[in-house]
Amino acid sequence: MATASATVATTFTPLHDRILVRRIEEGEVTRGGIIIPDSAKEKPQQGEVISVGKGKSNDEGKVFPLDVKAGDQILFGKYAGTEIKLDSEDFLIMREEEVLGILKTK
Repeated sequence: MATASATVATTFTPLHDRILVRRIEEGEVTRGGIIIPDSAKEKPQQGEVISVGKGKSNDEGKVFPLDVKAGDQILFGKYAGTEIKLDSEDFLIMREEEVLGILKTK
């Protein structure tokens, strides 16, 4: 289990199968060099996992650990998660099942 540490003064640990995610902002210029104003941009669907809960438990109380861990780069759905503000920074809290996949660079 990891806790939030990167520039967050408040320590936040999600419960159960929830994760805390910071959105990764996309570039402001398209390939053709056109600058996109803030009002026309869509929110990014890529983020970095900051903190994770202990895992999901079944009816017998057995806890299954999460596949994602703090530091993972993930993709998530357009309307996934709940937006929150901690120490004047925006984050998302979502369930692990809302994560579409983990990005890995080679």
